[in-house]
Amino acid sequence: MDSLSATTVIDAAADVVFAVLADPAKHAAIDGTGWVCEPVDARPLTSAGQVFRMAMFHEGHPDGRYQTANEVVDFDPPRTISWKPGYDAGDGRLRFGGWVWRYDLAPLGPGTTRVSLTYDWSAVSDAVREHIGFPPFDRDHLDNSLAHLTELVAS
Repeated sequence: MDSLSATTVIDAAADVVFAVLADPAKHAAIDGTGWVCEPVDARPLTSAGQVFRMAMFHEGHPDGRYQTANEVVDFDPPRTISWKPGYDAGDGRLRFGGWVWRYDLAPLGPGTTRVSLTYDWSAVSDAVREHIGFPPFDRDHLDNSLAHLTELVAS
Protein backbone atom coordinates (compact mmCIF):
# COMPACT_ATOMS: atom_id res chain seq x y z
CA MET A 1 0.00 0.00 0.00
CA ASP A 2 1.35 3.39 -1.00
CA SER A 3 -0.46 5.58 1.51
CA LEU A 4 -0.88 6.29 5.20
CA SER A 5 -4.10 7.56 6.75
CA ALA A 6 -5.32 8.73 10.12
CA THR A 7 -8.73 9.89 11.29
CA THR A 8 -10.05 11.95 14.19
CA VAL A 9 -13.27 13.64 15.25
CA ILE A 10 -13.19 17.39 15.86
CA ASP A 11 -15.85 19.27 17.82
CA ALA A 12 -16.45 21.92 15.15
CA ALA A 13 -18.49 22.33 11.99
CA ALA A 14 -16.87 21.11 8.76
CA ASP A 15 -16.72 24.63 7.29
CA VAL A 16 -14.72 25.84 10.32
CA VAL A 17 -12.23 22.97 9.99
CA PHE A 18 -12.01 23.47 6.22
CA ALA A 19 -11.25 27.19 6.65
CA VAL A 20 -8.23 26.33 8.82
CA LEU A 21 -6.96 23.81 6.26
CA ALA A 22 -7.42 26.31 3.42
CA ASP A 23 -5.22 28.87 5.20
CA PRO A 24 -1.51 28.28 4.38
CA ALA A 25 -0.58 30.52 7.34
CA LYS A 26 -1.87 27.68 9.58
CA HIS A 27 0.04 24.83 7.91
CA ALA A 28 3.21 25.15 10.01
CA ALA A 29 1.11 24.87 13.17
CA ILE A 30 -0.72 21.83 11.79
CA ASP A 31 2.40 20.00 10.57
CA GLY A 32 3.41 17.11 12.82
CA THR A 33 7.06 16.88 11.69
CA GLY A 34 8.25 20.46 12.15
CA TRP A 35 9.39 20.57 8.51
CA VAL A 36 6.90 23.27 7.46
CA CYS A 37 8.22 26.66 8.55
CA GLU A 38 5.99 29.40 7.14
CA PRO A 39 3.99 30.33 4.08
CA VAL A 40 5.70 32.21 1.29
CA ASP A 41 2.23 32.74 -0.19
CA ALA A 42 -0.20 33.41 2.67
CA ARG A 43 -3.26 33.92 0.45
CA PRO A 44 -6.09 31.51 1.39
CA LEU A 45 -6.67 28.54 -0.90
CA THR A 46 -9.73 29.00 -3.09
CA SER A 47 -9.60 26.55 -6.01
CA ALA A 48 -8.00 23.52 -7.61
CA GLY A 49 -4.95 24.47 -9.65
CA GLN A 50 -3.90 27.22 -7.24
CA VAL A 51 -0.20 27.12 -6.28
CA PHE A 52 1.02 28.12 -2.84
CA ARG A 53 4.61 28.11 -1.65
CA MET A 54 5.90 27.12 1.76
CA ALA A 55 9.28 27.63 3.42
CA MET A 56 10.55 24.29 4.71
CA PHE A 57 13.41 22.83 6.74
CA HIS A 58 14.61 19.25 6.81
CA GLU A 59 18.02 18.08 8.04
CA GLY A 60 18.11 15.44 5.31
CA HIS A 61 17.49 17.93 2.48
CA PRO A 62 20.69 18.94 0.62
CA ASP A 63 20.03 22.63 1.33
CA GLY A 64 18.43 22.21 4.75
CA ARG A 65 16.10 25.16 4.08
CA TYR A 66 14.10 25.03 0.87
CA GLN A 67 10.72 25.94 -0.62
CA THR A 68 7.90 23.81 -1.90
CA ALA A 69 5.48 24.88 -4.61
CA ASN A 70 2.24 23.09 -3.76
CA GLU A 71 -0.55 22.74 -6.30
CA VAL A 72 -4.09 22.33 -5.01
CA VAL A 73 -5.51 19.14 -6.53
CA ASP A 74 -8.95 18.89 -4.89
CA PHE A 75 -10.92 21.82 -3.52
CA ASP A 76 -14.48 20.94 -2.53
CA PRO A 77 -15.51 23.00 0.52
CA PRO A 78 -16.21 21.87 3.15
CA ARG A 79 -15.53 18.22 2.24
CA THR A 80 -12.15 17.76 0.55
CA ILE A 81 -8.89 19.61 0.12
CA SER A 82 -5.64 18.18 -1.20
CA TRP A 83 -2.36 19.35 -2.69
CA LYS A 84 0.73 17.91 -4.30
CA PRO A 85 4.09 19.32 -3.19
CA GLY A 86 6.60 20.22 -5.85
CA TYR A 87 9.37 22.66 -6.64
CA ASP A 88 10.38 25.29 -9.17
CA ALA A 89 12.46 23.54 -11.84
CA GLY A 90 14.34 26.73 -12.74
CA ASP A 91 12.88 26.82 -16.24
CA GLY A 92 9.60 28.48 -15.31
CA ARG A 93 7.84 25.15 -14.74
CA LEU A 94 6.92 23.25 -11.61
CA ARG A 95 7.91 19.63 -11.01
CA PHE A 96 6.11 17.30 -8.62
CA GLY A 97 7.44 14.26 -6.79
CA GLY A 98 4.26 12.21 -6.93
CA TRP A 99 2.95 12.51 -3.36
CA VAL A 100 -0.29 14.14 -2.23
CA TRP A 101 -1.66 15.41 1.09
CA ARG A 102 -5.44 15.00 1.33
CA TYR A 103 -7.99 15.91 3.99
CA ASP A 104 -11.52 14.48 3.81
CA LEU A 105 -14.14 16.01 6.12
CA ALA A 106 -17.47 14.38 6.97
CA PRO A 107 -20.00 16.27 9.08
CA LEU A 108 -21.30 14.07 11.89
CA GLY A 109 -23.67 16.72 13.17
CA PRO A 110 -23.94 20.52 13.28
CA GLY A 111 -20.81 20.91 15.41
CA THR A 112 -18.83 17.71 14.87
CA THR A 113 -16.66 16.62 11.94
CA ARG A 114 -14.74 13.45 11.16
CA VAL A 115 -11.43 14.39 9.53
CA SER A 116 -9.29 11.89 7.63
CA LEU A 117 -5.76 12.81 6.59
CA THR A 118 -4.09 10.74 3.87
CA TYR A 119 -0.52 10.91 2.61
CA ASP A 120 -0.42 9.13 -0.77
CA TRP A 121 2.83 8.42 -2.58
CA SER A 122 1.46 6.01 -5.20
CA ALA A 123 2.59 8.23 -8.11
CA VAL A 124 6.22 8.48 -6.91
CA SER A 125 8.71 7.12 -9.44
CA ASP A 126 11.06 4.26 -8.57
CA ALA A 127 14.07 6.60 -8.81
CA VAL A 128 12.58 9.05 -6.31
CA ARG A 129 11.56 6.18 -4.01
CA GLU A 130 15.16 4.94 -3.97
CA HIS A 131 16.50 8.41 -3.26
CA ILE A 132 14.03 9.45 -0.55
CA GLY A 133 12.55 6.25 0.85
CA PHE A 134 8.79 6.15 1.40
CA PRO A 135 7.10 6.96 3.56
CA PRO A 136 9.65 9.46 4.92
CA PHE A 137 7.94 9.37 8.36
CA ASP A 138 5.66 7.05 10.31
CA ARG A 139 1.92 7.26 10.92
CA ASP A 140 2.50 9.21 14.15
CA HIS A 141 3.14 12.27 11.98
CA LEU A 142 -0.42 12.10 10.69
CA ASP A 143 -1.82 11.61 14.20
CA ASN A 144 0.23 14.60 15.41
CA SER A 145 -1.02 16.74 12.51
CA LEU A 146 -4.64 15.90 13.33
CA ALA A 147 -4.04 16.67 17.01
CA HIS A 148 -2.55 20.04 16.04
CA LEU A 149 -5.49 20.72 13.71
CA THR A 150 -7.90 19.95 16.56
CA GLU A 151 -6.06 22.42 18.83
CA LEU A 152 -6.08 25.15 16.16
CA VAL A 153 -9.79 24.75 15.48
CA ALA A 154 -10.55 24.92 19.22
CA SER A 155 -8.56 28.15 19.71
